[in-house]
Amino acid sequence: MTADPASDVAVLPALLDRIATGDSEAFARFYDLTCDRVYGMVLRVLRDPGFSEETTQEVFLQVWRSARSFDPNAGSALSWLITLAHRRAVDRVRSESAASRRDVNYGLAGIPSTFDEVTEAVESREVTREVLGCLQTLTEVQRQSVDLAYYHGLSYREVAERLSVALPTIKSRIRDGLKRLRQCLGDRDA
Repeated sequence: MTADPASDVAVLPALLDRIATGDSEAFARFYDLTCDRVYGMVLRVLRDPGFSEETTQEVFLQVWRSARSFDPNAGSALSWLITLAHRRAVDRVRSESAASRRDVNYGLAGIPSTFDEVTEAVESREVTREVLGCLQTLTEVQRQSVDLAYYHGLSYREVAERLSVALPTIKSRIRDGLKRLRQCLGDRDA
């Protein structure tokens, strides 16, 4: 590296022109003048020295292949290079994140579910059978009131209107019916 960073930056466009023609000596000089900056920027994005080294190599391979796409009217050679490096580093972050998500999803797919659908279905049927049996222990008016309130989603007022009974009477029937169900089910959250 030379002692004058400003003159180093000034020669970069000319080096890129030579690289575009396949000049490997120009590429070596370009690399020597810029590799520390590229690696430093990539390392700030990736935070992993190994990935940063690989990504820096990819950036310089891209420079070798696309030096002719550099337009000095669009900005400086160093800005063009740092933009390439930043984009490549961000792409690497996205790629690694996507790979991690795929690995996690694949790993989770291989873990057997602790939820046993068959057992759940059997238990649900058993509870339903018990509740239906206990509903048969209610009086007809209690069963009707509980059925309309809890299985049809009607409010106390709607149940009272449907059965043409006073609201306090419906409340008493439902309360007494639920108390009886709770006793029948053995205090199982009836």
